[in-house]
Amino acid sequence: MPREPLIAIVGKPSSGKSTTLNSLTDAGAKVGAFPFTTIEPNKATGYLQLPCACSRFGKEDLCKPNYGACKKGTRFVPIMLLDVAGLVPGAHEGRGLGNKFLFDLSTADALIHVVDVSGTTDSNGKATRGYDPLNDIDWLQEEIRQWVQGNLTKNWGSVVRRHTSTKSMAVETLQRQFSGYGANMNMVQLAINQYYKDYQCTNLPPLETWDNEMITKIVKSFLKIKFPTVLALNKIDHPDADKNISKIVLKYPNDKIILSSAITEVFLRKLAKQGYVQYEEGTEFVDTHEDIDTLKVMDEKLSQRVEKIRDLVLYRFGSTGVVQVLQAAVDILDLVPVYPVRNMNTFTGSSGNNVFRDCVMVKRGTQVGAVARSIMGDVTIVAIEGVGGIKISEEDVVDKGKNDILSFKLVSNN
Repeated sequence: MPREPLIAIVGKPSSGKSTTLNSLTDAGAKVGAFPFTTIEPNKATGYLQLPCACSRFGKEDLCKPNYGACKKGTRFVPIMLLDVAGLVPGAHEGRGLGNKFLFDLSTADALIHVVDVSGTTDSNGKATRGYDPLNDIDWLQEEIRQWVQGNLTKNWGSVVRRHTSTKSMAVETLQRQFSGYGANMNMVQLAINQYYKDYQCTNLPPLETWDNEMITKIVKSFLKIKFPTVLALNKIDHPDADKNISKIVLKYPNDKIILSSAITEVFLRKLAKQGYVQYEEGTEFVDTHEDIDTLKVMDEKLSQRVEKIRDLVLYRFGSTGVVQVLQAAVDILDLVPVYPVRNMNTFTGSSGNNVFRDCVMVKRGTQVGAVARSIMGDVTIVAIEGVGGIKISEEDVVDKGKNDILSFKLVSNN
């Protein structure tokens, strides 16, 4: 299978980061094996919810994924999450074990930055009132920038000398320096293009002339490409949240921003497991005994709390936002689901009657041939078929709902 995307959840202590992680990894979909061969202590499996291909063909009852789950046509796709312990100002200098946690980030493909939008915790996560959460967004971006830039500039003299002696192109030299963050040549070129866009330039000055200001610009542009970020504005049910949300949206109009209440999500799922409510994750719909008589009767205190949640979160914002946070992270990575099947007539696998056993997330626009090789490995593919047995070229690309159900015909070993 292709490398799974890795999404890191970051934020200061007490921002609700751990609660967000718990809600994303407790979606009631933990059935079947995990596709990840090793899950390290600081990694967890979250579940992305999306419409499953089975619902297009009325085969919901036959859909039983190898990994994750499918419930009435809603697919729960496992996504690897990286739990980065709370970062504090000065992390790039090692404060609060910052260097370790920043190093952990280097393998991430995207970030979910959980921001305490209530303003009730300071930069170190200690209780306060009236704190401006704009500071958290600014300093976290700056901490990562200073960490990457510090790694780049500590040997800058030798970098420049090698660059000059080998007559390398800037993109080649930068790729070597950024390779520790998983950067390939294409990513570095995108970062350079981002630099042109950010600073309205049409070319790079010679690398040997770069000063600290120029290096800062390049690093900032690289981080936009390397770490696309979702801002999860958490604790939206707090009275001070509204004014802080407005300030953040005004300052970051082009950022992906999701409003969330992770603690509400965790509470509703707990009630659902206990049989007090029927809760449809990612929506405003919560049924109680008054709606479905088979549910347990709540006492007055619990009933009032559910009504308060409905008024302050669900009806007002449409959901707790937690499901949408993970969906947003996948969206900024521009990933779409692809379903490899063995039999294109029945959509089954190598055995049994269950359909759409596998689902992989692939970058939109990836050529079908590249998808085939990433899934099947180094094998000879005779043909690729889509729905209806239509032959698909290796040069065709995948998109949402297009070339996303594929069958690969291999050379026989006989």
